[in-house]
Amino acid sequence: QVQLAESGGGSVQTGGSLTLSCDASAYARTYSTGCLGWFRQAPGEEREGVAAIDSDGSTNYADSVKGRFTISKDGAKNILYLQMNSLKPEDTAMYYCAGPKNRNCPYGATWIRLPKYQYNIWGQGTQVTVSS
Repeated sequence: QVQLAESGGGSVQTGGSLTLSCDASAYARTYSTGCLGWFRQAPGEEREGVAAIDSDGSTNYADSVKGRFTISKDGAKNILYLQMNSLKPEDTAMYYCAGPKNRNCPYGATWIRLPKYQYNIWGQGTQVTVSS
């Protein structure tokens, strides 16, 4: 069963916006949704953390997206969002929603820098393509 289901990807031009959603309702049946995050992987590149939101509402972002992306969560609906503005061609990647099976983000703000954290559960991804 898919526990994390992303949607909202697509193709946009440089400077455009997209909002990604991650339905975590299945994940929430087993695990706390206190900590959830977004990661991305471009072709030929390693997966990297983009943004995370912790159980206390604190957020962390990769330097490359600070000021352009906003992560948020609807706790009642168990939906995670990623609002992406001022998109650049280098933002082109498959975007994945992830949860660490823990209420709090492991290692706090460092979790998004640990894309290979062994306990992460991953969604299937949604493609974002930004053309120049």
